[in-house]
Parts: sequence; structure tokens; C-alpha cells
Amino acid sequence: MTEQAYYRRRVGSVRPSHLMFTGGVGALVDLPNFSVLVKGVDDWSHQGLPEALPIAEPRLLAAVQQSIGKSVQKLMPAPWMEGLDKDPVGPASRVGVPVAPFPSWFRCTACNELGGLDSGIFGFENSKPRKPHEARFFHDKCKKRKPLAVAARFVLTCTNGHLDEFPYSHFVHRGGTCAKASHPRLRMDDRGGNLGANVEIKCVNCGERRNIRDAQGKRGEENLPGCRGRHPHLAVFDGKCDVPPKLLVVGASNQWFAKTLAALAVPQSGASALDAKVEQHWGAIEGLPTAMYAWARENAPAFKELDEWSDDEIAEAVGRHRAKLAGASDADASSGRNPDLRTAEWEVFSAAKLPDPTSDFTLRRAFQAVPDELTEIYDDVVQAERLREVRALIGFTRLDAPDPEDPDLVKLVGLSRSRPSWVPASEVRGEGIFLRVPEGLLQDWEERVAKSEALRLHREAYARHRRNRYSDRIASMSDFDEMAHWPGARFIALHTLSHLLIRTISLECGYSSASLSERIYSGTDDDPHRSGILIYTAVPDAEGTLGGLVSLAEPEQLVRLTRRALADARHCSSDPLCAERLPQVPADFLHGAACHVCLFVSETTCERGNKFLDRRFVVPVDDGDLALCPELP
Repeated sequence: MTEQAYYRRRVGSVRPSHLMFTGGVGALVDLPNFSVLVKGVDDWSHQGLPEALPIAEPRLLAAVQQSIGKSVQKLMPAPWMEGLDKDPVGPASRVGVPVAPFPSWFRCTACNELGGLDSGIFGFENSKPRKPHEARFFHDKCKKRKPLAVAARFVLTCTNGHLDEFPYSHFVHRGGTCAKASHPRLRMDDRGGNLGANVEIKCVNCGERRNIRDAQGKRGEENLPGCRGRHPHLAVFDGKCDVPPKLLVVGASNQWFAKTLAALAVPQSGASALDAKVEQHWGAIEGLPTAMYAWARENAPAFKELDEWSDDEIAEAVGRHRAKLAGASDADASSGRNPDLRTAEWEVFSAAKLPDPTSDFTLRRAFQAVPDELTEIYDDVVQAERLREVRALIGFTRLDAPDPEDPDLVKLVGLSRSRPSWVPASEVRGEGIFLRVPEGLLQDWEERVAKSEALRLHREAYARHRRNRYSDRIASMSDFDEMAHWPGARFIALHTLSHLLIRTISLECGYSSASLSERIYSGTDDDPHRSGILIYTAVPDAEGTLGGLVSLAEPEQLVRLTRRALADARHCSSDPLCAERLPQVPADFLHGAACHVCLFVSETTCERGNKFLDRRFVVPVDDGDLALCPELP
């Protein structure tokens, strides 16, 4: 870059939620004139920022610690300071998320000169404080006056999460060096076309030429050097990596997948509240035998807060906490599952007595919660007038997305060079509707479909999907279980019903479907009788507090909404192709009678990536015996 050049550091802005799902630590963020890489949290700074207070959510913090280590002590928002609009050159302009240009190879749009930023042929200008999006690199040595230089759009990456520059000189010289120059000049000729990349790299000094197509596909991997194990967001190298790198175009959707954990800020109740009290007063409780609990209730201050629980319940909680301290009940870690964040939420939503309202969490149940017309479909309806959801980023993957139920499937890339003391987080507020399906209805339906051909095909497709995703990893896994983490038929029915309602709600209340989210509370090994759906909005703007979603839980509105959702599900404009679809060999997709016309929603809405969906399990499509709701209410 040109020496002694003056420029402003701010080059753009994103929403806090963008740093959680689209362009967080380690991700490439496309700007109008170049792309940048978000640096690791080692380079982030919150010093001197009064707004940078930790986000309080104990359940989520505990889950993060369980996932990546006890070193994490805080959930922190992205560094930000108010006042940028009033004074674009003030202190606020120097606060933000640190980034670096990546890839650092650029091409002149006038003469096609290709080179790295360290070659000294490119300059940078960003002199307009109110227009950071106009920041740009230019070719300082071109015959034309400061023509725009754009990032060369190819990088290398691998499934271990490494990311590196494309080796243009190595590639055009077929693994060798230029015969006429130690630092050869290169040119990139982007010829366009509709049959894939058609970009030619040419060495000006020796005349060697090569098309980027020679680096694509399985055969192209043979023309690439081995992975160097580079993590540019941390400025470190892991050393030699055994996984072959793949060519990736800047802007590809698989260059970065976030691994996040999310929790609703719910008050503690039942066993979870008792466990919290026992942990809080452990020093006063641990040495007391159960026989002395009656005496302690009268004489020990700690037991004054345990009045609502019996001696047996307190003893069980003491046993759980003692086992936890001894490391004997780390069930999630031993089973390879993500931390359980749903149990506490299910307990609150399904409780007979709702918790007292707070500024973060307010529930309301009508005098007649379920209309008479819907008693066979819903067992309970709760209006969530206030919700607060906290999301934390704990890592990311490249090329292969992390599995929400199997954290060991894809290697996670860290956010810092050492063990982090905090992780990036964001909080959003909104509203929602909680619906509970009758347990008797689900149990009768599960018995009907247990031996059906449709469910058998779904199970076999799930096994193929697991085998294909693990691919070369199976050979080294003697205990591989192809049906591990199978969600079950109950989940498919609840998930499908949730999508039907979301698509109808987006038409009824004015929210776009992308502004809605879902949380499915399906049966687990510990509690097989869960049967709830939470549809809520939690977005970082005014859409989260309009009140339109909660109003749809009123009896008259809910009847109309449910009838329309079930009636529309009986037919799809893609029928009969959609209605007849089942995952047959060798297909490994995880949906049946479902498509973009009738069931699929946006990626930000669905918690399972539009998998485990099938209309035939909710309404009559081809076999009425498979339907959870064979008749309209």
C-alpha cells in the first residue's frame, strides 16, 4: 500500500445479528469494493465503552462453558459507541469490530494487473467519513489515474476450517517458479461465461497461462498445493493439514457457518429453581444429613428460601449437585449432544401456574385458553407478550454446516488463539404463541404410524444421510451409530404443524416469515411426553414488539388461523409431485410431502434447515390413517 497515505478506519457497518449468523468471527464480509475478514476476539476491545456491559443470561453462559470451556466468563455484545451520526469523525468512528482485507490479492479493473497488497502497486483511499462504503483500493502504478482494484475472487479452504490465499504464482507455473523473474508480474483475465469460472491467469514475464478451471472439482485438487493450516482471523498456522484444500469463490454461502447457542430468558421454576438455590447455599447445606432438614428449617437462614420444597426434593437436589461437582453427571458431554436449553423453557410454558411478569418475560393464559373448536388439536395455548432471546457465537465451520444435534460431526474452529474469556453475543426482544398438542392425540398417532411404510422410508433416509455426512470419517469410528440423534416421528409431526402455522401467520399478522422463529419441544429420553410449539418473533427492530402475533392467540383468531393452515396443507400447487414424494434409495433428503410452495420457510426461521417435514403426517394427503388431524376443526 502507498506509504504515508491518510485514510479513515471505518469501512462499513452490520447489525449485531449479522455477526451471529452471517458474518461473524472468521467470516468474509463483502463490501461494495472489496471484502474483509472479521478478526478473532483477541483483537476486539471494549475498553472505555460505557455501553459494553455483559449480557446477563446464566443458563446460556453455563451452556457455552459446557461447550467450549470454563474459561468463558462473560457474554459480550459487539463493541459500539453512540454518536457516530452526529460526529462521523469523533471517538465513535474508531470503535467497532476489527477486520482485515481478505483476500489480499487484487486485480486492476483497467489493465488486469494481479498482485498482493504487499507488492506496493496498490493504494487505498477512504476520506469520506459519512460514506465509508466508498472505501476502495486502486492501482497506483496503472497508466490510467487510480483505477479501481477489486479483490481477486478465489481462496482455498478445507473442512478443518482453514482459509488461505489462492497461490496464483504457484498455480500458473504448475508448481514451479518463473524462469525469468523471482517475483513475476501476473495478470488475470476474467472472461465471464455461463459454464462456470472462465478466468485465465498469465505470467507477464515468462508467458505461462492457465485457466482457473484447472483448480476446480476433484481433478482440480491434484493441481493445488497442500493445506498450510492457516487461520487468518487469528493470524496463526496450525501446521501441516492432511485435508486437501478446495477452491472457493469469495461470497460462496459455504465459506462460513456459525455455531451458535440460543436461550430464552425464562425465570427458574420447579426443579431448576431448587437446583439454583442449592448451588447458591451449598456451603450451608452440603454437610447436613436429611434427618436434620427439619431442624435446619427452623435454625438455618439458607433453608428459609427452601420452604416450598419437601425434604425429599431437597435431598434429591443435593445429590444432583454433589454428582455434578464430582463430574459424574455430565450427560450432555458423554452423549455427544449439545447442552440442554429447552427443558427449563418447557417447564415454564407448560406449568399450570405461569410465572410473574417481568420486563423480559411475560406470559398470559386466557380464561378459556383453548377454544371449543380446537380442543382436539391443542391442549393449551399461552400468549408470550414479552420474550428476550440471547444468542452466543461459540465457533464456526467451513464447507460443511454444523449439525444442531451432533456437535462432533464437523470440526469447530475457535474464536481466539487461546481459551477465550468471553464470546460474542446479542439479545433481541419479541413476542410469541406457545401451543401444546394433546398427549393422547400424539400417542394414538404414534401407534398408527409406527409400522407405516412412510415412516420406515424416513428412518432409512436419515441413516443414509448420517452415513453420507460422515463419509470418510466412518472408517475411524467403530462405534458409529447411523440412527443417533434421530428426532422421532413426534418431532416430524410437530415440526410440520409449526411450519404450516408460520406460513399462515405471515399472511395474517403482517410479519414476514423471515421475522418469525420456532422452537419445537418434542419428547426426549428423559421426558417423552413433551409436545409443544413456540412460534415467536425476535428481531432487532420494531417488528419484535408490534403485538400482532400475540393477538392471533385470541380464540376467534386462532380458530380461523388453524383452519386455514390445515386446509391449505391438504393441497399444494406442486401436487402430485409433492404429495407423492418420499425419500427413496439412494436419496438422503429428510423430507417427504414438502416443498417451497407448501412447507419450506426461510433459513432464519426453521431450527432444522427445512428437514424433517411431511404434510402426510398432519393432514390427509395420500393415506388418511397417517394424518394427525384427519378432519378440519
